[in-house]
Amino acid sequence: MRFLKEPPAYDLTYNDVFMVPGRSEVTSRLGVDLTSTDGVGTPLPLVVANMTAISGRRMAETVARRGGIAVIPQDLPTAVVAEQVRKVKGSHPVFDTAVSVAPDTTLAETLSLLPKRNHGHAVVIDADSRVLGTLSEADASGVDPFSQARDVMTTDLLTVTEDTEPEKVFEQLTARHQELALVVDTENVLQGVLTRKGCLRSTLYSPALDPDGRLMIAAAVGINGDVAQRAERLLQSGVDVLVVDTAHGHQAKMLDSLKAVAAVRDQAQRRIPVVAGNVVSAGGTRELIDAGADVVKVGVGPGAMCTTRMMTGVGRPQFSAVLDCAETARAAGKAIWADGGVRYPRDVALALAAGAGSVMIGSWFAGTLESTGALKVSPDGRRYKESFGMASARAVKMRTASAGEFERARAGLFEEGISTSRMYLDPQRPGVEDLIDAIVAGVRSSCTYAGAGNLTEFAERAVVGVQSAAGFAEGAPLHSSW
Repeated sequence: MRFLKEPPAYDLTYNDVFMVPGRSEVTSRLGVDLTSTDGVGTPLPLVVANMTAISGRRMAETVARRGGIAVIPQDLPTAVVAEQVRKVKGSHPVFDTAVSVAPDTTLAETLSLLPKRNHGHAVVIDADSRVLGTLSEADASGVDPFSQARDVMTTDLLTVTEDTEPEKVFEQLTARHQELALVVDTENVLQGVLTRKGCLRSTLYSPALDPDGRLMIAAAVGINGDVAQRAERLLQSGVDVLVVDTAHGHQAKMLDSLKAVAAVRDQAQRRIPVVAGNVVSAGGTRELIDAGADVVKVGVGPGAMCTTRMMTGVGRPQFSAVLDCAETARAAGKAIWADGGVRYPRDVALALAAGAGSVMIGSWFAGTLESTGALKVSPDGRRYKESFGMASARAVKMRTASAGEFERARAGLFEEGISTSRMYLDPQRPGVEDLIDAIVAGVRSSCTYAGAGNLTEFAERAVVGVQSAAGFAEGAPLHSSW
């Protein structure tokens, strides 16, 4: 990447910069290869942040199907993480997992489960997982909530086999004016579901798969306690990436923990990438790489839930941090993740142009059906999820649950994050896949504007200029007249 003019003496955020179009021979955005350049090798350069309110099994499974990877938070017990890894690894790499209920499940309970998935249907199955019918909100309209699923379900079903081409499934759904196809085996046992959008996406995206053809998933380790033991157990559970994570990554305790995790990884049968952070300087990046990091996580304070900069004055504008750290990592043959501060597809593109191998997203994905929080409704009828920072009083309280009351209360006095924030679901894009569609469309177009066929070329060819706040505002669309 190069600057259009001499760069300023001050650091820059994503809002401060813009990309200049260049001569391009890339004729189609679909021809752009978005494989990450971080060594993890995911088909998309997208990582879901290890935040308790965001990243769980449903999120990991859904994002991996579309080519990214999610990081399970470090606050969860190792046994819980292992179970999540097992379920994600057991999920189908193409078909969405169904929300399934027994025939005698009440309508009220069934409706409460529908927001767990973006396809909006529950599949009624018998004790042997054979398909009996489906149920949606439309089916439940005006019906007694204590009715049983068998009495309300629709039995006009489209069932397809696992080898049916997605285009053929799409055509059948369109012809029958139906929203959901049920994928079954020869015994009518449910294998998964496909929507029309799911059919389209299965031809546009490649899943992130491990060497055994299963969906990929990452997990985080903190720097307190027996770090090596947790890392060893996570490796045994089958995680594909280990993330050693703390707010201040450029410290002695992090370096010691990282060395311990890297040593455990080196003794394992399969060598997986180790990510460590967070830092914002060339020096911090260099030390983490020397201690064993394959990827360095970059970002202090840019996240929507983080109050570090306002509380401490510590941090660095994210675009400059990514640019500086990526250059240092590249010189050492390693890579970085740009963690935080992305609110639009343009920000993801700019992070990649600055040299990030992948981009980590947190709060933006919190307001989706797949995030871990319970779906709530505000007084004005808007759906939302609650999110909170990982250094907030709420997160600290959860993290210190095994400590004494006095120690927990004392720890709760020190926080650098928001404890409760409403992340509203976009009615047009309620699912994380909807957001991925928008991000990928933007990044692909950015690459074509730069004349880049892949992300390596993008980081080499991108030309970036510096703009005023008015310049940024000028580029924002107006959804109503002025």
